[in-house]
Parts: sequence; structure tokens; C-alpha cells
Amino acid sequence: MTSPPYWGHRRYAAGGLGEEPGLGDYLDGLLAVLAEVRRVLRPTGSLWLNLGDSYRQKALQGVPWRVAIALMDQQRWILRNDVIWHKVKGGPDNARDKLRPMHEHLFHFVKQRKGYFYDDDAIRSPPGETRVEEGGVISATGVRGVRYRRQIRRSNALSGEEKAAAEAALDATLADLAAGRIGDFRMVIRKQQRATHSDAEAVSGRARELAERGFYVLPYHPKGAKLGDVWDIVPEDTHRRTVHFAPYPEALCRVPILATCPPGGVVLDPFCGTGTTVRVAQALGRRGLGVDLAEAYLALARG
Repeated sequence: MTSPPYWGHRRYAAGGLGEEPGLGDYLDGLLAVLAEVRRVLRPTGSLWLNLGDSYRQKALQGVPWRVAIALMDQQRWILRNDVIWHKVKGGPDNARDKLRPMHEHLFHFVKQRKGYFYDDDAIRSPPGETRVEEGGVISATGVRGVRYRRQIRRSNALSGEEKAAAEAALDATLADLAAGRIGDFRMVIRKQQRATHSDAEAVSGRARELAERGFYVLPYHPKGAKLGDVWDIVPEDTHRRTVHFAPYPEALCRVPILATCPPGGVVLDPFCGTGTTVRVAQALGRRGLGVDLAEAYLALARG
């Protein structure tokens, strides 16, 4: 995982990447480094690349996507996700003819389409606790069987057989919820709720199920909700910028490391700066390896 110097943003202590006069030279230099990353990366490994964009003569250059497309076209990387890092609070921007930038990209690349390491459960949002009130099971989000049962029994759109099947399915789902086999659930009943994806039976299996059975149940994963691709993370505190111009926050590293590096595995940052990635990797039970041109940054990382 890495965040290389952005093109034309500032002069770095060690010079080099990011200070090229032309964008093409910057792309060539960065791609050369990432080619070496691909060479040493295991087939089951991942590359997480954080990049911000740059302006030239008032024109946004699209640097992150230029890099991403070049990696796919020239080095055969496979792009799995474009995560939007929403910074929550942005830095000052004095321009009066454009919006204030509030996000950066975090690309997730792999070398092979299947078989790379990915622990989806390690990064789920933990579900809330199920509770029991007046003999009824209530999910963490307030879903209870009483309302669904009432809708089933009062329905004019379900046959007697469909009502019996729906109540049996509801009872089984509530038992799973109470036992912790599911984290939550939703029930969709004919003429009571719309199909969750599409009402068109030709394109939606759920719509067909609703038409044929009169209901369906959506069980939620017992370990919590799947993480989305927009992350709200506040940038690094300004006090650390006295030692490094652009440290990225430790919170940005946690999900990539937990999801795509097994415990005891190696996390490499070829632009490690003051060692944020390495510190997080070690804190999460991985081995961290950092490379940087600036001896001063490396000294701080070691200290």
C-alpha cells in the first residue's frame, strides 16, 4: 500500500518523483516504480494506490485515472475498486471559480482475477445487538416479526397457502435472528413492499420470486454489513506536517491491510515517508517494509 508524491504539488525533501515539468515524465517515473512492485508482489497479493489530482493552467489533469488506466493497459493490473476517500474537512481553497476539492482516489489492484487473498469478514461493520421485547424478537435496526405477521394475515394479495408459507418463513427467520445465524433481515410481501432491485420479472429474480410465492426474505450477514467504496476519513492532523508535507491518515490503511494481507504477511510501501503504512501493518499483526529517498523521513519512521 502506498501514496506516492503527487505531481506538481510541492517540492519534496529528497527531490525526484512529483517535480517533473511534464505529466508524461511523472507517469513514466511512477509506472517504473509500480512495475517493480508488480514484480515482487505475490500472485495472491494486492496493490492499494492513493493518488490526488493536479491542476495545470486551471485544467484538472485527471492524474489518478491516467495512472490507473496506464497500469491496466501497460502492466496488466486488474482494477477491483476505486475507493473515494472523502476527507470530511478539506484544506483551504482560495479559487472563486471552482468547487473545493474534498476527495482523493484509493485504487485496489490485483494481479489475477481469482484466488487473491481477500478477507471480506474482517472489514464488515459489526451488527448491533438483537433484543427481545414482550416475547418478540427485534433486530438491531428495529425490525420485528409482529409487523410482518400482521401484514401477512391481513393481506388480500396472498392465497391461504402463500400466507402459511410466508408465516413459516418468518418464524424460521426470527429463529435464525435470535440464534445469531443472521445479523438482521427484511421481508418483502406482495402488494406491501416493492421488490428490492427491480419490479421487472424479466430482469429480477426477486421480482419473479415475489410473483410466484408472494414473498421473499432478505437475510443479512451475521458479521455485519459489507463495506462500501466511499470512506469518510479526516485527513492527518496538521501537527505531523511539520515533519512531512503530506502524511496520510492511519485510518486509510486499516481496511486495505485487514482485507488483503493475511496475518503475518508483508506490507510494502515504496513511498513510505514517515512510516504510516508500516506502523499500521505492525499494529495489525503484519510485517511492514518501507522504502523512501529521504533519510530524514526514514529516521522519523524508525524512531
